[in-house]
Amino acid sequence: MAAADATLQQLAPRYLHELADRYDAGTFEPEERRARVRMGVEGVGEWDVVLEGGTARITTARGGAGALIRARPATWERIAADPQDGLGEFRAGRLSVRRNMHLGIGLLAATSGRSGPSRLRFEMVRTRGGRISTIQAGSGEPLVAIHGLGGTKGSFLPTVAELAPHFRVIAADLPGFGDSAKPLRAAYDPAYFARSILALMDELGLERAHLVGNSLGGRVAIELGMSHPERAGRLVLLCPALASRRERPLTALMRLTRPELGLVQITPRPLVEAIVRRVIPGAEQGWTAAGVDEFLRAYLSPAGRAAFYAAARHIYIDEPHGPRGFWPRLAELQAESLFVWGQRDRLVPIAFARHVEQALPGARHLELDCGHVPQIERPRRTHSAMREFLQAPGAGRIDE
Repeated sequence: MAAADATLQQLAPRYLHELADRYDAGTFEPEERRARVRMGVEGVGEWDVVLEGGTARITTARGGAGALIRARPATWERIAADPQDGLGEFRAGRLSVRRNMHLGIGLLAATSGRSGPSRLRFEMVRTRGGRISTIQAGSGEPLVAIHGLGGTKGSFLPTVAELAPHFRVIAADLPGFGDSAKPLRAAYDPAYFARSILALMDELGLERAHLVGNSLGGRVAIELGMSHPERAGRLVLLCPALASRRERPLTALMRLTRPELGLVQITPRPLVEAIVRRVIPGAEQGWTAAGVDEFLRAYLSPAGRAAFYAAARHIYIDEPHGPRGFWPRLAELQAESLFVWGQRDRLVPIAFARHVEQALPGARHLELDCGHVPQIERPRRTHSAMREFLQAPGAGRIDE
């Protein structure tokens, strides 16, 4: 058996061996003792890269693999010739990463051949509130990126790639999501998440940072800016989840509903996966497919499911009015802010822009022809606007 394995290993294409030989555990090392990533070469075959003890080795494809990376032979050849091109091929859609984006992209980053503190790297940061999984790259002023409900740090990979030449970008998994800790008794409300981001900043030695947040992450960035203005630089808010100003008929029921029910809910993967893929257009392709995989990876665990329900519940019952209501507090926000709205966003209506303009007359606004995730749907325009705003802010509306 060992001899057969050795023979098949030798048959693995040269470019896969080159990737394994470049593996740098200082850039990415999985939390588990051993991890297996399946490398698929279309029309040729499949082999596994086993990560163990700070090393990577090619072996036969056997059993289950944590992540699956697929590409055509020509794509693998390009990555072998230019080791920094793996993530570019992924962003361009010529290479797919499924099942576990954290593991798959981590391996690509660790085989890129890059070195130095500004390289793309995966780091588990142990804070006073628990472990927070991060992707970090670049140098300069710090920029912390916060994902939306059900998302992960992976939704900001395009942002990390585009802005790392200008900023030190840190994309984080919020507690309860992705690869971060999932404490069962946490509140999972905006204030809790804001404290978690502050704990991350403290551990990284960041006195102050710019913040970019999508959906729930936008609400968290606003909360941090309102509660700790001295720690927040400029805010970029991508379709932020804001408190509804309309009557919410289910508020009383939602206040009584316990998210801990997610711990005992029966959730067969085929059923959940079928529902998610029906609801989300294009869920079998590119970034969307990888994002769905990340959502399922957390949601199908009891603790991740409870965190998802708790966070969704707090979005719904977020109090809009009154002395401590969201909208009166928003008017006190001191940080310079850029709001990016999706003209086809079904979750956060663009009509919210009018209410924000009333509360924050000095805020900047940008409307894009996209849905709820501008940094993925319109990456070039979104990131150019972010860069312009963060480097030379001013009042007014940005024209598309």
